[in-house]
Amino acid sequence: MLTTSNIGLQYGGRTLFDHVDLTFSKGNCYGIIGANGAGKSTFLKILSGEIEPNKGEVLITPGERMSVLKQDHFAYDEYDVIKTVLLGNAKLCEIIDEKEALYSKEEFTEEDGLRISELEEEFAEMDGWSAESDAEILLNGLGVTNEFHYCKMSELDNKIKVKVLLAQALFGNPDILLMDEPTNHLDIDAIRWLEDFLMELDNSTVIIVSHDRHFLNKVCTHTVDVDFGKITMYVGNYDFWYDYTQLAQRQMREQNKKNEAKKKELQEFIARFSANASKSKQATSRKKLLESLVIEDMPVSSRRFPYVAFKPDRSIGNEVLEVSEITKVVGDRKVLDEVSFTILPNEKVAFTGSDALSKTTLFKILMEEETPDSGSFKWGLTTSQSYLPSDNSEFFDGCEDNLLDWIRRYSDLIFETDVRGWLGRMMFSGEEATKQASVLSGGERVRCMLCKMMLSGANVLILDEPTDHLDLESIAALNEGLSKFPGSVLLTSHDHQLVQTVADRIINIENGKVTYNKAVTYDEFLDEMKAEEDK
Repeated sequence: MLTTSNIGLQYGGRTLFDHVDLTFSKGNCYGIIGANGAGKSTFLKILSGEIEPNKGEVLITPGERMSVLKQDHFAYDEYDVIKTVLLGNAKLCEIIDEKEALYSKEEFTEEDGLRISELEEEFAEMDGWSAESDAEILLNGLGVTNEFHYCKMSELDNKIKVKVLLAQALFGNPDILLMDEPTNHLDIDAIRWLEDFLMELDNSTVIIVSHDRHFLNKVCTHTVDVDFGKITMYVGNYDFWYDYTQLAQRQMREQNKKNEAKKKELQEFIARFSANASKSKQATSRKKLLESLVIEDMPVSSRRFPYVAFKPDRSIGNEVLEVSEITKVVGDRKVLDEVSFTILPNEKVAFTGSDALSKTTLFKILMEEETPDSGSFKWGLTTSQSYLPSDNSEFFDGCEDNLLDWIRRYSDLIFETDVRGWLGRMMFSGEEATKQASVLSGGERVRCMLCKMMLSGANVLILDEPTDHLDLESIAALNEGLSKFPGSVLLTSHDHQLVQTVADRIINIENGKVTYNKAVTYDEFLDEMKAEEDK
């Protein structure tokens, strides 16, 4: 069990949170949510001991082992993959290293023999004999197959490293597990495996920071909200928290409205009859009622929601896109192999598959940023396209424009008030509008790209992992904007809820080929895939 007692933290005179008294119990999974900058990751670092709070303390039941998902992809470059996973249990690794050192001694003393006996007993108690096979099971579950298990970490790309570090955090079923954005860069199969794994951790306390709404709904028993300068725990998953807080705020607004009306009525009566002797008792009574009437102050949330709405300049027409036998080799790998499909008017299509490069390459070909080795595609005459790439660095790196000029570059807007109005929709107000484009954070860059898309007036939107770097509020706004968009959408995303609620058709690409192409929801597609696996 992990508890916080009167935790408080300030940065530069600003209070992130104060008087935090929470208890995290075994068998539960806690999702920490809040706006960017509210202090979610900072609070997780306080729980892990990486950061000291200004006041208060974190208490852990003696003897319990804490595991933290590491963020430094280069910290274990000197180790092989299996060893890196085993390092998730530092005590076990110390025993292994000490055993190896003793066994390798040329002269073996009686004292060494006694120590070996102690170590072997501890090793057996910690299931040391199955440690490597347990590590392999974790790695394979996350999609890190056998050929990588004894590679050096320095030889792996970052996407595989992320999975190895996740396996390290999960290794040995820790008593307390802390993870910051564990689903980042995971494919759908790895996310589903992780969901199942976490739901079976009956004897662990799991605490997660995540922007993945579906993941939070699937695994979390409690929601921990960082907002209003405090941290509040709710029983239930993300959807329960959202519905409950929306209802509570609505009830508070309605009660305040009633109290305001009552206040006005009492004030009018008192003003009218306070000088009237026959009504003086009633006026005095109403004064007491007025004094007891409370108008609750609505707390100011740190959450900010952008306004995302895509409005095409013209209707899309009867023909949208026809793709015929597109093939493309990248390096020595065929990422697209005779890919063919047709997009119909107003369809919203999610492209799925384990190989992100295949989908990104397809989108780049459709936007004429790359050329296919063979095959062709044809856009309808009435279509216009707007593209959000997964890598937007070319639009920002080295760009000396401020945001006002950046927006002008990609629109017909001339007057500063109009430009500021659009930037304000995407939460760049006041001096933020004069920030240099090259210094924007990942989330700010994506919001600028969405603004560019909205201003394009396109009737076909192509989005490659649009939720990367966005907070929950921005993802929710994008979700609503795409759902209401009257044109066609081509989308790839690891955000389960976004795909489920936006897409009405799934095209799956595996090993460069289209293996699935149906007008179904994402959940229906996943159910079909699972049924095939279970056969």
